[in-house]
Amino acid sequence: MELLLATGNAHKVAELRAMLTPLGVRVLTPDEVGGLPEVEEDGATFGANAAKKAVSAASHAGRWALADDSGLCVDALDGAPGIHSARYAGTHGDDAGNNAKLLRELAGVEDANRGAAFVCALVLASPEGEVAATFEERTRGRILHAEEGQGGFGYDPLFLFTEPDLPQTGRCFATLDQDEKGAVSHRGRALRALAKALPQLQER
Repeated sequence: MELLLATGNAHKVAELRAMLTPLGVRVLTPDEVGGLPEVEEDGATFGANAAKKAVSAASHAGRWALADDSGLCVDALDGAPGIHSARYAGTHGDDAGNNAKLLRELAGVEDANRGAAFVCALVLASPEGEVAATFEERTRGRILHAEEGQGGFGYDPLFLFTEPDLPQTGRCFATLDQDEKGAVSHRGRALRALAKALPQLQER
């Protein structure tokens, strides 16, 4: 099966390709199909934004398309930055600015109240431009007081994985290698749900 990834984020492409290729899925990027139209991500939820991107890409290219919308939801901030995670500090994709703003917003907040979740919505759209499946998963953790590690991207240097009884428990996402992170990440979990459904979806 070929899947067109409806994202220009190189980090997301790398993660998705690493997880999908072993499943026998050939991953295509927007550049490989001549580009995709810009989509205004004005949905009220991760799922709504992912659906807009998947449907637009599938309709434009006439291919199966997969879109991801994901972000960080912090308990003490009533779920912010949420769907605005990528542009929390004002400029889309400004990881350093986003992390700095998050630390400012949580200044003085104790560890017990720094709980957070990474959320990922994956939407698969058919070549006809119809939503074929939606998968949403999350990973729980806590926001650190300072960045750790050199890996990952986005908010990874501030996200301490806290779900119990797993090898990654108590480690910052930015200190995990790709396989370690993928085993527990929101995106990894959503992709595994997609993988289980792919055989049936391909038969449509």
